[in-house]
Amino acid sequence: MIELPAPPSLATPSTQVQTSYLIGEQADMLHRGSNTEWLRAASLDFDSYVEERVGVRERWGVPSELFWFTSHEYYIGSLVIRHTLTEDEGGGHIGYHVVYPWQRQGHASQMLRSALVKCRALAIDRALLTVAPDNLASLSVVRRNGGVPDGTNHEGDIRFWIDTSVAN
Repeated sequence: MIELPAPPSLATPSTQVQTSYLIGEQADMLHRGSNTEWLRAASLDFDSYVEERVGVRERWGVPSELFWFTSHEYYIGSLVIRHTLTEDEGGGHIGYHVVYPWQRQGHASQMLRSALVKCRALAIDRALLTVAPDNLASLSVVRRNGGVPDGTNHEGDIRFWIDTSVAN
């Protein structure tokens, strides 16, 4: 296992992690059998790719902010916080993924804990997360972080609410 130079944390997308971002996302896409073509444009002009992802932007019709989970030059995953819910509450407040090479090492749990602190700072008292029923790893992460199930959404994902006041 690679020893990280510092504990990873949520950070603004940055060109500092260009190589590990591109390699990590490519490995993740190949592992899932997904198309990697979108990485071509990112690799050709990474500065612009990053610039488009920095700050609060409208995504899914609501203000959202993207973070990368990094340790110096190491990219581990991505996380988005929607400042308000979409009309259909489809994706909830928080979405995250850890790229394949870094999975099963506790990073998703740490990412979610950090996101809950950011949600609390945005005056989101209860954060909604949605998880596919077959995503056992994410179900475990959400439950470990205090997720309380609340039925399913229109896509069949399980809805969970997490009280952000207990986030640290």
